Amino acid sequence: MEKLKLLYEGKVREVYDNGDSLIIAATDRISAFDHILKNKVTDKGAILTQMSKFWFNLTEDVIANHMITTDVKEMPEQFQNEDYVGRTMKVKKLTMLPVECIVRGYITGSGWSSYKENGTVCGIKLPEGLKESEKLPEPIYTPSTKAEIGDHDENISFEKSIEVIEKAFPGHGEEYATKIKDATIAIYKKCAEYALTKGIIIADTKFEFGLDSEGNVVIGDEMLTPDSSRFWPLEGYEAGKSQPSFDKQFVRDWLKANPDSDYLLPEDVITKTVDKYKEAYLMLTGEEFSK
Repeated sequence: MEKLKLLYEGKVREVYDNGDSLIIAATDRISAFDHILKNKVTDKGAILTQMSKFWFNLTEDVIANHMITTDVKEMPEQFQNEDYVGRTMKVKKLTMLPVECIVRGYITGSGWSSYKENGTVCGIKLPEGLKESEKLPEPIYTPSTKAEIGDHDENISFEKSIEVIEKAFPGHGEEYATKIKDATIAIYKKCAEYALTKGIIIADTKFEFGLDSEGNVVIGDEMLTPDSSRFWPLEGYEAGKSQPSFDKQFVRDWLKANPDSDYLLPEDVITKTVDKYKEAYLMLTGEEFSK
């Protein structure tokens, strides 16, 4: 059996070249503050893959996505084993656009720090008197550049995103930048409204887009997972303080409190994290997580 070439290994995912498609395997690795931690989080890769699959299906009326199948029987032989079940997705090859599309519906995290300092988030002026974790009047789009592993992404303005894309795709900067901005806001609004009916607030998230073989703008990468979004429980939500979280917040909080940890987490933090991921999956999809 000839093995597929490993094309790329990211913080969490491995990408294999399958000729006219790619195979993306989400590992159980976890990253925080741009570092890969030494622990694995059991089933995390499968939960993220199944959650992306759920959202891709829910939003295909808004924009096309890169998913072909998550059934390993429809993939090359090396993936047809228990190790890859549930955590592997066969996708279309895309030419990725060099911008991360971040949308914020609530003010929190670095956005809150920036707002307290000068009333803006990523250069966007916001109304006075907002409280921490408050819902914004309208979601805001704050794109960033894509950094190499170990570097930090850099927030940029929409105008700058046009320049960055124009440089990579001459003659299409404004067209693609506008398309991905509009799609980002539209997807976020649809999914955030859906999630609210299931008891989850999606405070912010990030998307990545690329061009398919026919030049259409398509959403790729992962989608609305606890790794790429901030999920809060609606129950107990109250503006004016930080919120408990369904994402990597347990991990981030523990790392902040233990700066000498060398990125090794205690087992109870890992258990709590995976339990939260499973809880979010159940609430959003209405199904218990299973591979």
